[in-house]
Amino acid sequence: MEALIPVINKLQDVFNTVGSDSIQLPQIVVLGSQSSGKSSVIESVVGRSFLPRGTGIVTRRPLVLQLIYSPLDDRENRSAENGTSNAEEWGRFLHTKKCFTDFDEIRKEIENETERAAGSNKGICPEPINLKIFSTHVVNLTLVDLPGITKVPVGDQPEDIEAQIKELVLKYIENPNSIILAVTAANTDMATSEALKLAKDVDPDGRRTLAVVTKLDLMDAGTDAIDILCGRVIPVKLGIIGVMNRSQKDIMDQKHIDDQMKDEAAFLQRKYPTLATRNGTPYLAKTLNRLLMHHIRDCLPDLKTRVNIMATQFQSLLNSYGEDVSDKSQTLLQIITKFSSAYCCTIEGTARNIETTELCGGARMGYIFHETFGRTLDSIHPLAGLSKMDILTAIRNATGPRPALFVPEVSFELLVKRQIRRLEEPSLRCVELIHEEMQRIVQHCGNEVQQEMLRFPKLHEKIVDVVTQLLRRRLPHTNVMVENIVAIELAYINTKHPDFHKDAALVPSLLKTDSDPYSQINLGQRRANTPRNHMSPQISSHSAGSQQPQQQQPPQPSSSQQQYSQVHEQNHVAENSTPSMASTWLSNILPPAPTRPDSIENSTNNTPVHNNIVSPVKPVNLLPDVPANHNPRRLTDKEQKDCDVIEHLIKSYFYIVRKSIQDSVPKAIMHFLVNYVKDNLQSELVTHLYKSDKAETLLNESDHIAVRRKEAADMLKALTRANHIISEIRETHMW
Repeated sequence: MEALIPVINKLQDVFNTVGSDSIQLPQIVVLGSQSSGKSSVIESVVGRSFLPRGTGIVTRRPLVLQLIYSPLDDRENRSAENGTSNAEEWGRFLHTKKCFTDFDEIRKEIENETERAAGSNKGICPEPINLKIFSTHVVNLTLVDLPGITKVPVGDQPEDIEAQIKELVLKYIENPNSIILAVTAANTDMATSEALKLAKDVDPDGRRTLAVVTKLDLMDAGTDAIDILCGRVIPVKLGIIGVMNRSQKDIMDQKHIDDQMKDEAAFLQRKYPTLATRNGTPYLAKTLNRLLMHHIRDCLPDLKTRVNIMATQFQSLLNSYGEDVSDKSQTLLQIITKFSSAYCCTIEGTARNIETTELCGGARMGYIFHETFGRTLDSIHPLAGLSKMDILTAIRNATGPRPALFVPEVSFELLVKRQIRRLEEPSLRCVELIHEEMQRIVQHCGNEVQQEMLRFPKLHEKIVDVVTQLLRRRLPHTNVMVENIVAIELAYINTKHPDFHKDAALVPSLLKTDSDPYSQINLGQRRANTPRNHMSPQISSHSAGSQQPQQQQPPQPSSSQQQYSQVHEQNHVAENSTPSMASTWLSNILPPAPTRPDSIENSTNNTPVHNNIVSPVKPVNLLPDVPANHNPRRLTDKEQKDCDVIEHLIKSYFYIVRKSIQDSVPKAIMHFLVNYVKDNLQSELVTHLYKSDKAETLLNESDHIAVRRKEAADMLKALTRANHIISEIRETHMW
C-alpha cells in the first residue's frame, strides 16, 4: 500500500503538465484562518524550514507540495547529472528543472513566483505552485497549502478578498477525493473556527475531515485543551491532533525543527501525559500518511474508470479535429470528394447519420413537392376570380356585333387560359423553395464534413461560393422550363383529351330544355316577352328596385354602357332557342342534340325589333321578383345555360391541366436543377478549387482549431500515461 501515494504523485505530475483540473486526485488540503499556523504545520511534517514566513498574509498562492520518501539506494529519483545521488534531501519545482538542495533558495523561489503572479502587495492568485521535496526523513504525502481565510482587505487587496479566498479554498476542498486538514489555533474558540465551518459545509458527514489544533503552548494560564483534543467540544470523525509550532521569535532565531520536535514532545509529556502518544507532529505525519493511503485505495477504482472514459472522449475529439496536413493537394481532393458524396447522400437520404428531430435534405424536397406545392395547387379553385357576369361578358365579346346562336369556342379558350395562368406563380415558387433547400444542405450535410469545414474556414467559404454559383446558374434554366410547361398548356387547348371528352359529354344535359309541352300561361309569357322587354334591363331593374326599396340597388352604368348593354341584350334574345350544333366547336366533342319542334315559333317570337334604339319606349315590367343573392340582374335561361356550360368545361379542363402541371413541375425541377447539381458538383469543385497554387491558401487552419487539437493531443497523452501508471498497481497494493 505504500506504493499508492507515489502513484498519485505521478498522476499529479502528468496532469499538471497539461494544466487540467478535470481529474480529481486524492490529496490533503490544509485549510485555516490567517496566521493559524498552517505553514508551520507543513514545515514540521517536512522537517525543514522552506516556506515564506512573516506576519499578515504570507501564503498568497496555492502550494501543491509532494513529499517523496527517497532512500539512498533509490535509482528512480536520484541521478548523478543533477547532483542528487548522495543528497539526503532536495527540492524541484514543476516550472523549472533545476534541483534545489538549499531550502533557503526554495523559499526565495516561492517568494519570487508568488510576486510574479500575485504582485508584491498582499494580492492573491489562484494559479498553484508545484513543488516536490525528496528526502530520507519524510513519509509519502501530497499536501496543498492554501491562503489563510481573511475578512478585511489590506494593501492592494480588492474589496472582495474574502469572497476570492473562499472561492479558491472551496475549489480544492469540494473535491470529493481530498482530505481536509482543518487547522485552528488553540488560543481561539473552536466554535468560531472558520476552517471547521467550511469543512462541515462541504463534508457534512465528516468522513474526510481531520482537525489540527496549533499553539497549545500559548493558551491562557489555567486553561488546557483536553476537552478539545478529546472531541468533547466539537467532535471530528477522523480525530483532533494537537501540535506545538515554533514561535515567531524561534523562527527569527533560526531554531532548528529537530530541536522544536524535542521541545514539543517534552511539552506534551508534561502538560498532557495521557494524550502525548496521540498528538504531536510525528503522529500527525503518520496519521496523514495512513489516511491518504486508505483514501487513495477507496478512490482508485473510480479514478481508473474516469481516466478510461476521458481517454475515449478525447480520442474522439482529436479524431474530429483531423490530422496534421502533410500532402495538401491530396487532402484538398479528399475533402472535395467527401463533401460531394455527403451532399448527394443528404439529398438521396442515404447519409449514415439520419436526422430524427426534423426533416432534412431530400425529405424536405419531397415535402415541398407533395405537400407545399401540391396543396397550393389544390387550393386554387378552377373558377377563382371568375363570376357569371365575367363569363357572360366573355361570350358576348367573342361574338362581336353578331347575335350569338351558339356558345362561342373563343370564349372558352379565353377563360380557361386565364385560369391556367394562375398555376404559373406557385410553380415558380416551388423552384425557389427547392433552390433554397439545396443551398441549406451545404450547411447540414454530415458532421464529419462540417468538422472539416470548421477546420479550414477559407475552404469552407470557397465551397459555399462554388455551390451557390452552380445553383444560381441552374435557376434560370429551371424557371424557363417551368414557364414553358405552363406555356405549352396554354399553346393548345386539347378538347379531344380523353378525360375532357368524358366530361364534355355531360354538356347536352345542361343545354337540354324541358321537353314537356308548355302550358298556356308559359306560352303567353313567352309571346309577351318581346325584344322591347329585354332592350333596357337596367331600366327594368330600376323599376323593380323602386317598388322594393328594401333591396340594395346595384350601381347604375353610364348612358354609353346602357346602350352597349341594350345592343347585346338584343343579340341574346334570340338565343333562347336550342340551336343545331352541327357547325359549332362543341359538335366535335358532343353528340348531336335533338331539334325542338317549337324552335321555329321561338325564333319568330324572339326576333328583336331594332328601331327601339332610335325611339326607346319604356318597357312593361315583367321581370320576376328580385332574387335574394342581389345579382346585378337576373340572367335569362339561355344565358344561365351558356354560363353553366362554360363553367363545367373550364372546371373539367382546368383539373386536367392542374394534374399535368402537378406532375411535370417536380420532374422538371429534379432534372434541370437537383440531378444536374448532383451530377456536376464534384467536377465544379475540382475545376474551381483543385489548383496547386490555391491548396496552400485554402488549407490554412483556423487558429482556434490548431490550439484545440494541440490541447486535445496533450490531454490524451496525459490520460494514456495515467492509465499506464494506474494499471501498474497490483491488486495486492490496492487491498
